[in-house]
Amino acid sequence: MFDWTEIRVKAGKGGDGAVSFRHEKYVPFGGPDGGDGGDGGNVIIEASSSITSLRLFKHKRFFRAGDGRNGMGKKRHGKRGKDMVLTVPVGTVVLPKTQIGGDTLIADLAEPGQPVVVAWGGKGGLGNVHFTSATNQAPQIAQKGEAREECVLIFELKLIADIGVIGYPNVGKSTLLATVSAAKPKIASYPFTTLEPVLGVAEVSGQSLVLAEIPGLIDGAHLGRGLGHDFLRHVTRTKVLIHLIDGSSASPVEDMVRVNTELGLFDSALAKKPQLVTVNKLDLPQVKVRLDKIKDDFRAVGISSFFISAVTGEGVSELMAEAVKILGQVTVERGGEEEVLKKVFHPRPRVAGVRVHKEGDIFVVVAPRLERIVARVDMSHPVVYSQVRRELDRLGVSQALRKAGAKPGDKVRCGSLEWDWL
Repeated sequence: MFDWTEIRVKAGKGGDGAVSFRHEKYVPFGGPDGGDGGDGGNVIIEASSSITSLRLFKHKRFFRAGDGRNGMGKKRHGKRGKDMVLTVPVGTVVLPKTQIGGDTLIADLAEPGQPVVVAWGGKGGLGNVHFTSATNQAPQIAQKGEAREECVLIFELKLIADIGVIGYPNVGKSTLLATVSAAKPKIASYPFTTLEPVLGVAEVSGQSLVLAEIPGLIDGAHLGRGLGHDFLRHVTRTKVLIHLIDGSSASPVEDMVRVNTELGLFDSALAKKPQLVTVNKLDLPQVKVRLDKIKDDFRAVGISSFFISAVTGEGVSELMAEAVKILGQVTVERGGEEEVLKKVFHPRPRVAGVRVHKEGDIFVVVAPRLERIVARVDMSHPVVYSQVRRELDRLGVSQALRKAGAKPGDKVRCGSLEWDWL
């Protein structure tokens, strides 16, 4: 199963606003008619129940939304850029790369159809028609489209199941899953037969349960040994654990303790999940002979255990009935908590106001709306400079510069443009 990947996404750039004037016959006073640029497309992640792994992202790792088209004359707006929608399996967690291993999430996509915007497209620039005023009838300025957002994301798939079947390799997890559901996992008598989690649906007392066989648990799994990290993450989404133990092991109790230690070291919350400790392989003669001793050993450590044979089905119905009972209790107790985790808040960043700071002898103006104007004008042209100066006053930049101590003749920089302050 391909259940972890890193990708890079880039939203679309906003289209530029147009500088245009009406030039129609019999319209002697045709004014500005430059249209706005179209917004850039967003990058959206959406969960789908029809996809079961992240394999689609194995080879392609860069995704880009469409750019907005530039505005045109006759007040024609540019076309909006096409959104890039990436479909992932239900249960996918989306994290920013800088936060992997931390608690910050962009989204926890636990419901089919649940979307989240991970990169916003740039806003389209305003055409020159928006800069008309009583004292500026022929504006030569327009806005450049906003730059696009770009980020690196981590996708991590965590299977969503009611019951997770855990235990050391070759304890009978696949056999149990095949016995209680219609799943057909690969079964053999050697360790690591199962190389990826397997899901099955069981019908117990009229209730459907989703079971997940979680392979890969060995000593040191929390450190990534064997298949540890690849599959331990899937345990975090299960509500109840069936901890399967090989009854023919030299010490079933020690096996139980070691597996629980691995769970706790990987994620302390896993050690608190309800467990049904289950000793398997009652059909083997060597297990039947020492059955009383095994029961005494578990009683001695205060563990209530089940005893089954996944091969013959002995004790399985009682185990599943108890699993349904515990699952009902867990669902009631944690219902409110799980609802909170499903909510995703990823608002579009607010546009910053005007800020002025000094770098050496230069006053630097940080004003996104102004930067998008000066990025596409020739400030050496007197008419253009006069119109930009009006925008400086209107946006409060002139006042901010004077407050910062700027005097005539000082150098001022906004974006990539630098000029003398007058």
